[in-house]
Amino acid sequence: MASPKHKKSKMRKRQRVAQLEKPILANVSVCPECGAAKKAHCACPKCGVYNGRKVTSAASAEK
Repeated sequence: MASPKHKKSKMRKRQRVAQLEKPILANVSVCPECGAAKKAHCACPKCGVYNGRKVTSAASAEK
């Protein structure tokens, strides 16, 4: 099995770890119908609208 030839510096190691800890905020957008946060390119979980049309029934009914 291969062994590392040189020691990785603290900075290089910390930069790698920092990338794993970043939240993925680019995939979150706002639903134009209800204004709730939703994942990009997915139907809104609150109102069930995608691309201006209703594709799923809203699971969370307000009581």
